[in-house]
Amino acid sequence: MPKRVLSIDAFRGLVMTLMLAEVMRLPGLPKAFPESWLAAFLAFHQSHVAWAWGSLHDMIQPGFSFLVGAALPFSIAARQAKGQGFGKMCGHALWRAFLLIALGIYLRSDGRPMTNYTFEDTLTQIGLGYFVLFLLGFVSFRKQVAALGVILVGYWAAFVLYPAPQATFDYARVGVPADWQHHYQGLMSHFNKNSNMAWAFDTWFMNLFPRVKPFEFNGGGYSTLSFIPTLGTMILGLLTGEWLKSSKSQIEKLKGMAVAGTALIAVGWLLHVAGICPVVKRIWTPAFTLWSGGIVILMLAAFYALMEVKGWVKWAFPLMVVGMNSIAAYIMAHTMEGYFLSALKTHLGLGFFNMFGDGLRPVLMGAAVLVIFWLMLYWMYRKRILIRI
Repeated sequence: MPKRVLSIDAFRGLVMTLMLAEVMRLPGLPKAFPESWLAAFLAFHQSHVAWAWGSLHDMIQPGFSFLVGAALPFSIAARQAKGQGFGKMCGHALWRAFLLIALGIYLRSDGRPMTNYTFEDTLTQIGLGYFVLFLLGFVSFRKQVAALGVILVGYWAAFVLYPAPQATFDYARVGVPADWQHHYQGLMSHFNKNSNMAWAFDTWFMNLFPRVKPFEFNGGGYSTLSFIPTLGTMILGLLTGEWLKSSKSQIEKLKGMAVAGTALIAVGWLLHVAGICPVVKRIWTPAFTLWSGGIVILMLAAFYALMEVKGWVKWAFPLMVVGMNSIAAYIMAHTMEGYFLSALKTHLGLGFFNMFGDGLRPVLMGAAVLVIFWLMLYWMYRKRILIRI
């Protein structure tokens, strides 16, 4: 079996920790500390941007999706080393895809009066494209790159061929102010919020399922069809995983990631500024796939340089505890946060967390929950309890 790349586990741990850290409620800091640049900085990077470009928080989903692809070559090699045939692996891939889709829907239905059939959750998006990704794991590098090109160009063309919103389009009807600053003109107008091809698809597709009320739009502009370019992000991960599994030297691998990451960021940026395709996460535009993919590759390259090239591993242990149980961490973040916040309030009282003032109380309470999450994951790590799908 190929040697485990520890930097992948550590980087996955960083991605999941950023997601778990949502419990710290950093976006509320500027209200309590309006003069603090640090509060504004932390708030921005733990919030999603309104539409174009992205913050650190906007890199969580691309990072998680990318790492699914990066881990696939190692997973396939490990299963082949155990003697598993293609048919058995195919069956597992289909089952995994189904479970990811179902789990995403289940988590989005928590607290709802009925099953909330929605498909923009991270797990669901990965599940929708996972089997295709698995099949691409058995083809040549050129075919993988060709598949990535077809996905990105085809998705862009589908948006451009769908009619752009006219001047008389009623944006208020789809939850968007008519004078919203992120409305584009010209070719880029085909990607405007809740007036594009993906939105039109969802107004048909989402209403095929039982709902409390008919689906008209997603308030954030997210869409089901984003799973297609998300597959593109996973393919970028697959290509990177193959590169890391190759026999090239560590320095060559590091240089390759640095060049690829920089080039992808440049191409994504150029597509946006040239007015060809905006960098928008909420509809996962092809430009966003390239731009965010480049950022994620450079982030992984930094981990690779420190851990594989330099051999500095111990510092990343807290992250690896989280990264090796990413599914467990994901479920914790979506199901246990409220319980632990309530328990802390009951047993320690709000006064305990007011030691530095009301403004920092949510941060301290969230940090305490984050520590509880990590201790649970550490216990699972020590007991070798790894939840996998």
